Amino acid sequence: MEVLVALAIVAVALAAGMRAAAGVVEGARRLADVTAAQWCADNQLTALKLSRQFPGVGDSDFSCEQLGREYRGTLRTRPTPNPNFRRVDAVVRNADGQPLLTVTTVASRL
Repeated sequence: MEVLVALAIVAVALAAGMRAAAGVVEGARRLADVTAAQWCADNQLTALKLSRQFPGVGDSDFSCEQLGREYRGTLRTRPTPNPNFRRVDAVVRNADGQPLLTVTTVASRL
């Protein structure tokens, strides 16, 4: 009887350990996705700044590959109260279309 109780305790402890390990793995995967999405957004915003052109108002789609995964995104350019500046949001989504992150910057007229 004591052996059965000990086995039940071990089984419960192992099940809890497996759930905790699965949570850690999911957290690491999420961190990798968000980091790669950040790189994609940063690359798009840097390319916009390096073009030295004042962006027009509107949306444009982009895609990039980081860490062997494909990410899709949208650059949303909106006017600001000051006509010499534009707000640019880089919204990056995973392959399933779920948003991962948004990075915002301000572009100025040169």
